[in-house]
Amino acid sequence: MPPRSWRLTSSFTSIVPHLGWGRSAFAGCAMAVRRQIREIRPDIVHGQGTERDCAMSAVFSGYPNVLTIHGNMRALALRPELRASRYYKMISVLESFCLRRTAGVICNSAYTEDLVSPRARRTWRVPNAIQSEFFQVSNSLSRGEVPQILNVGTITPWKCQLEVLIEIRLLWQQGYRFKMLFAGELSTSSSYGKDFHEELQRAEEAGYATHVGFLDVHGLIELMDQSHAMIHCPSEEAFGLVVAEAMARGLKFFGSNVGGVRDIACMIDEAELDSDICNLMEQVRLWIESGAPRSDSLKERMASLYHPRVIAERHIEIYKEARSNKRLS
Repeated sequence: MPPRSWRLTSSFTSIVPHLGWGRSAFAGCAMAVRRQIREIRPDIVHGQGTERDCAMSAVFSGYPNVLTIHGNMRALALRPELRASRYYKMISVLESFCLRRTAGVICNSAYTEDLVSPRARRTWRVPNAIQSEFFQVSNSLSRGEVPQILNVGTITPWKCQLEVLIEIRLLWQQGYRFKMLFAGELSTSSSYGKDFHEELQRAEEAGYATHVGFLDVHGLIELMDQSHAMIHCPSEEAFGLVVAEAMARGLKFFGSNVGGVRDIACMIDEAELDSDICNLMEQVRLWIESGAPRSDSLKERMASLYHPRVIAERHIEIYKEARSNKRLS
C-alpha cells in the first residue's frame, strides 16, 4: 500500500452551481475543489488537463501543484473551424493563466512541450500510459488472408478519415484487396460527418470498408488482434495514445508525421510516417504487395516505454521534485 500522501482520492461531493462552471471561468469549481482539498490535506495536487476546470482547481488549491496537458487549447483555438468559438477563446486564455502559476507542466510529447514551455516555469516530458489490458497476452485469433486495416477515432475533420477513405478507394480501384474498418463515433449532423457517411456507403457496397462504431477497450483489443495494420492521419495530435496502443498489439503503423504521432512512431523502424496521405497510401500499397506483415516484435518495447507502472514511477519522481522547491528552470 503506498503512503497516505500518494494515494488517489475521489471523495469530491460538492455540487457546483451552473454559474460556477464556464460562465465564471470555473471559479465555482476551483473553490469547491479547494474546500475538499483542505479536508484531504494532500502533499501535492495534480491537475489533469486544461480543457475545463481541472487546471484552475489545481492552481487555486492552496497546495503545491503540477499540471498535465492533454490537448493544447491555444493550438485548438487557432484552428479555422474553432476560431469563432467563445469557449475555446476563453479556455486558451485560462490555459496560459494556469501554466504560468503551477510549479511545472507534464507534457505527453515533444510537440506539446514545444507549445507549453514558453508559458511554463518547468516542464517534464512523460508519455501517457497505455492501459494494462493492451499488454496482456492475446487470444489465438485467426486472421483472414485479406489484410484488415484499422482506423480508430471520432470522425472529425482534423482526424481526416474522409480523406483516408477517398484514398483507399483509389487503391481498391487499382486492384488491391483489403478491408478498412473505422472504429469511433460518427455524427451526421456536421457536413464532414455527412460527407464521410456518403463515401462510406459507397465503400460498403463495394466491400472494402465499413464503420463498426464506438468500441470499449476489450472490443478494441479484440479488433486490433484480428487486424494487420492501423492508419491514423490527423492534421494535429498532442499525443495519439491509440498509436501506441496499436503498436503494443503488434499492428503495422501508417500515420501522419505530426505532433505526438511523430514522437511515438519515429522511434519505431517499422512505422511509416508521412504528412501527405497520398504518399502514405503508396507505402500501404507496397506493404500489401509484401504480404501485409504485422509488427508483433514491437510488443516488448512498447511495454518498456508505456506500461502504467513505468509511467507511475516517473510521476512519483516528478511529485517529489515539485515538492522539494528546487530552483525552477
